[in-house]
Amino acid sequence: MSAINGGDVSEAQVGPKPRRRWLRRLFWLAVFVLVFPIVQVMALRFIDPPFSSFMTIRQFQAWGSGDFGFRIAHDWRDLDQMSPNVPVALIAAEDQRFADHAGFDMQAIEKARDSNERGRRIRGGSTITQQTAKNLFLWSGAGWTRWLRKALETWYTFWMELFWPKTRILEMYANFAEFGDGVYGAQAAARTWFHKDASRLTATEAARLAAVLPNPKRYSVAKPGPYVQRRTRAIQRQMRYIGGAGALRDVEGEQ
Repeated sequence: MSAINGGDVSEAQVGPKPRRRWLRRLFWLAVFVLVFPIVQVMALRFIDPPFSSFMTIRQFQAWGSGDFGFRIAHDWRDLDQMSPNVPVALIAAEDQRFADHAGFDMQAIEKARDSNERGRRIRGGSTITQQTAKNLFLWSGAGWTRWLRKALETWYTFWMELFWPKTRILEMYANFAEFGDGVYGAQAAARTWFHKDASRLTATEAARLAAVLPNPKRYSVAKPGPYVQRRTRAIQRQMRYIGGAGALRDVEGEQ
């Protein structure tokens, strides 16, 4: 009793210092942040996810604004249940070196940097794998949250390229890319805009879907303006340039 009254209490009696407890908590948080993405990626190698983080965020945004009638349009389709025009158009529009890189296209990054430094229209160098990581697991963000997302996107991209075949990455992208406000994936887009199944999309229709990426809220599939029309034609030319369905054989060859 006197020892306590006199303040002579050992560190063992009072327990670990708060600073050490916080360091342990930060350590286990870091372990979780690093390990959880690996578990997710490994599981989704075989499991078709019913929704993505972007879909969840958009639904909560609608509810937060009082739009309780808003519904996400999404319907999973395996890659072989889609018209080959869909993945070919996505590769032609977004990542023509998809079959060759390991998730990061350094040539595209350098071109984007040069373009932006010269004051031209801002362009990015994200690959289909990086965009899939963002769409499926993360968020857009601004300021420091955007840089945090970029760091996590890099981590997810590394493990996706390690554990998933290229066709799985392309399948995920085709199913979770946003083609209009609340319209996610090629099947929902085909039904919404063309009133047909994704397996029946023509080269022109698939190119028009790809033409609104990556800004489907600004550009419309249903009412394509001059930019979307020009980009659709350009994508069709690129689809022919990369060999049409032959581009998919290159992707399958990277398994």
